[in-house]
Amino acid sequence: MIILKPVITERTNALKEATNSFVFEVHPGANKREIKLAVEKLFNVRVKDVHTAVLRGKPKKTLMKGGRFLGKRPDRKRAIVKLAEGQNIEIFDQV
Repeated sequence: MIILKPVITERTNALKEATNSFVFEVHPGANKREIKLAVEKLFNVRVKDVHTAVLRGKPKKTLMKGGRFLGKRPDRKRAIVKLAEGQNIEIFDQV
């Protein structure tokens, strides 16, 4: 599964309205070509451009009875998918 979930925030809604771009959280090993094909197949749209960003996980500390534990949140990868003119994904309109 390449596309894990859509990212729906105020910032991504503004991006959708301004540039017809949609943001998805994707598998960390996926490349731009795989993301493009997955979006085209899943939503039946034409993809014009794909940008990716790797979001590094923050380090976290937890104090417990047994002492202090150090850990890290997992890394995530996001894809900003720009669609061709006249194309739309209905899932984002329902929110």
